Amino acid sequence: MSERDGRPRTAQLQVVEQIKSYILDRRLRAGDPLPTEPELMDAIGASRSSVREAIRTLSALDIVEVRHGHGTFVGSLSLSAMVESLAFRSLLGTTTDYRVLSDVVSIRQLMEQGFAGMIIDGLGSTERTKLADLAQQMCDLADRGKPYVEQDRAFHLLLLQPIGNELVVQLTGAFWEVQSRVATTLDVSDRNWQRTAHAHVEIVDAAAAHDLDRLQLAIEEHYAPVKEQIRTLATLAADTDPLPEERPGA
Repeated sequence: MSERDGRPRTAQLQVVEQIKSYILDRRLRAGDPLPTEPELMDAIGASRSSVREAIRTLSALDIVEVRHGHGTFVGSLSLSAMVESLAFRSLLGTTTDYRVLSDVVSIRQLMEQGFAGMIIDGLGSTERTKLADLAQQMCDLADRGKPYVEQDRAFHLLLLQPIGNELVVQLTGAFWEVQSRVATTLDVSDRNWQRTAHAHVEIVDAAAAHDLDRLQLAIEEHYAPVKEQIRTLATLAADTDPLPEERPGA
């Protein structure tokens, strides 16, 4: 059977869907074991090679986790596949891919501004104290010309934690990871590093003051430096992008 007609690929995807249905029908949760390979072959009526190929596909998507010597388990269902795809597209370096990165940053800003009211209502004194401490750490590091990557990640995950929406927190972590991977190519100035760091302090102060407009403005100011840098790089890329080569006979 030729792969050109799409049938082998369709058959592989069918086995993938059968395994996903097996997990859903039995209400398995992250960390639960799947049957052994022979048992899974019997359960879904598929060949050994088809099951192995499907498991590789599902493993790449974090739907299952293969623990060598222990078996196959339902995965953590992370967003790592999306992170890899977006980070790669952003790193390609064309104007289109700067737009992808710009979209990622804009989505982060829109989520935080959109949930600003819930952030104000949900943050307790313990969370505010932790956020203030992280913000001060970032300012101290930025003023010394040092990166504050881990503090920034912890800050933004904690900021959205009180809204009680786990998917939003996971998306925030995923989009943060994409932006962080590409950040080394942006050549952000020390001044902008400091500007961004100090914007975190204003975010905490605005939330503590229960001032919605002030909080949304602080979030906008936080993302302004990186958005300005992306626009600059996109413009430079467009100005220097070589013309496409003419094809023979054109």
